[in-house]
Amino acid sequence: MLRAWGLFLAGVLGISLSLAYGQSAPLLEKDSRWEEARRYLAEGKTREAKSIFEALLKRYPKEPDLHLLLGIASLRLRDVQGAEVHIRRGLSLAPDHVEARTLLGWINLEVRRDYAAAVEEYARVVQLRPDFPEAHNNLGVAFRKQGDLDKAVESLNRALKLRGDYSEARSNRGWVYVQQKKWREARADFEQALKIDAHHEGALHGLSQVLKEARDYAGAQKALTRLMVQSPNFVYWLEWGQIQLLRYYWVLLLAAAAIFLHGRYKNRLGRESHGG
Repeated sequence: MLRAWGLFLAGVLGISLSLAYGQSAPLLEKDSRWEEARRYLAEGKTREAKSIFEALLKRYPKEPDLHLLLGIASLRLRDVQGAEVHIRRGLSLAPDHVEARTLLGWINLEVRRDYAAAVEEYARVVQLRPDFPEAHNNLGVAFRKQGDLDKAVESLNRALKLRGDYSEARSNRGWVYVQQKKWREARADFEQALKIDAHHEGALHGLSQVLKEARDYAGAQKALTRLMVQSPNFVYWLEWGQIQLLRYYWVLLLAAAAIFLHGRYKNRLGRESHGG
């Protein structure tokens, strides 16, 4: 969950610092505080940035970009309710604000777990930006979490058609194939994603699951070992241990059998020594 927050906010922040909706940027850019606040947000000085954005909002109350960046700052401070208020206010001013709708979709998906609402927001973004591969990828993820796997594949296919080297979309499609038990297709997607980005966490984790299913326990452990080097996630350690047990369960069985037979042999000798 924390990784999802970090990755998504980094992506939206990158868009928001470089793009502005409509004609709002020229108005704000005349105020030196606008650039200062955005720089603070990029540097991780979230409270300082939020304070300046709030001051700017008093002077420019109808600027949707201000509401968007206040929403991002609020999310970074784990104030989901405050973030949603700002995002919805921004959308009331500019209903077609792509970044604001994307952020609202993410809140519905990852925080509220309202997958139908997430699909609705992301579908609107796709309508607004049909040539934007990230929009199709986000919609695909929402469809997957909603359980509509065929539509998820369709959306992810569109994302990959627009950008063939989109490792995130390829990994996400691999996970849909895992749910569909299409192991060969899933493995191909995960391996291709790793050719694009050798450290892609989702693809490495997915590959470990596919290899485990194929009973390639050594390969699965190798993928998990790479993950554990990159991330301290306890889940990866747990899965590594489970695969270790699967790999060497026969050793444990032999050891248990040896102990059992040894005990039986000792008991027999004891009975014989006492004339049993």
